[in-house]
Amino acid sequence: MVTFPRPFVMGGWEDFNCMKLTILTYTVNLIAFKEDPSLERHFKGHRDAITGVDFSLNKKQLASGSMDSCLMIWSMRPQMRAYRFVGHKGAVMCVQFSPSGHLVASGSRDKTVRLWVPSIKGESTVFKAHTATVRSVHFSSDGQFLVTASDDKTVKVWTLHRQKFLFSLNQHINWVRCAKFSPDGCLIVSASDDKTVKLWDKTSRECIHSFCEHGGFVNHVDFHPSGTCIAAAGTDNTVKVWDVRMNRLLQHYQVHSAVVNSLSFHPSGNYLITASNDSTLKVLDLLEGRLLYTLHGHQGPATCVAFSRTGDFFASGGSDEQVMVWKTNFDATDYGDVLKTQKHGTNINGTLHSLMDSSATHRILHCEQ
Repeated sequence: MVTFPRPFVMGGWEDFNCMKLTILTYTVNLIAFKEDPSLERHFKGHRDAITGVDFSLNKKQLASGSMDSCLMIWSMRPQMRAYRFVGHKGAVMCVQFSPSGHLVASGSRDKTVRLWVPSIKGESTVFKAHTATVRSVHFSSDGQFLVTASDDKTVKVWTLHRQKFLFSLNQHINWVRCAKFSPDGCLIVSASDDKTVKLWDKTSRECIHSFCEHGGFVNHVDFHPSGTCIAAAGTDNTVKVWDVRMNRLLQHYQVHSAVVNSLSFHPSGNYLITASNDSTLKVLDLLEGRLLYTLHGHQGPATCVAFSRTGDFFASGGSDEQVMVWKTNFDATDYGDVLKTQKHGTNINGTLHSLMDSSATHRILHCEQ
């Protein structure tokens, strides 16, 4: 066991009660240049479980939503105070920065969507069309549209320019937990308590395929940065990856011992991070089809996780009311090469096509207070 001294994790020790980062096992044969993720910052201010986290484009701000009905905007600069936005009349279930970083969207149990200006005034615009809890908000990559998912069993698309509701997608037969645009904005993917993941054509508004392999409710879904694959997390404790061009299952991960609540692709497309009720975050190496890291930090369920837009940081939230910011580190050397490869369209077509169960020996990072 190796215990790192106080200076190892920069910027968060004063707030984190001298938390010690220890490596419990070091048994996997990794490429030499990979370094371990490290805890950078620790934010406490919410009064209930965290439901969502997202970085602004410039990484100067981090948004979080909570069951305490508040949205908070944290500054990534030391000693800067956070903004607490109050307006929703129920739990805030989801948050996301717009691609420009000039707006933050939130969805709530009060059945509304709000668009906030992330400044000290905390001004917001309310969108109403859902008839039940709004569980997911997501901007299109061009910032022109917003897609939302709700317990009213619908997915709704909104235009931000005219700030109005456009249309609904209605084929789910139970609560819709998550909906996301594809990187090019042409497709929408949705995940539901009806145990399906549905792929929609935004222009025709038709469901073009349903993925039915999950054995439980599907909590979260997202597109691979290339747009060719999707990953979903469910109450059956699994993470699954499908190719949306051939509509076939590529990978199946059973690495968590409890419900998987959230996931996020690294922008290189090489890694996927997941958050679970087993209190852990897990980093998956998609090219090799294996578990790379297990991170312990939250006391109780880890409810949400998200990479920054450039992938050098990721944030997590938990039922312990804490927001944690981690430095990725392990992608530092190969990230540029991966982006070059991705531009030539070959990133996802190799070993990711092999269906693998990741149960290999791996590093474990453990945070002790």
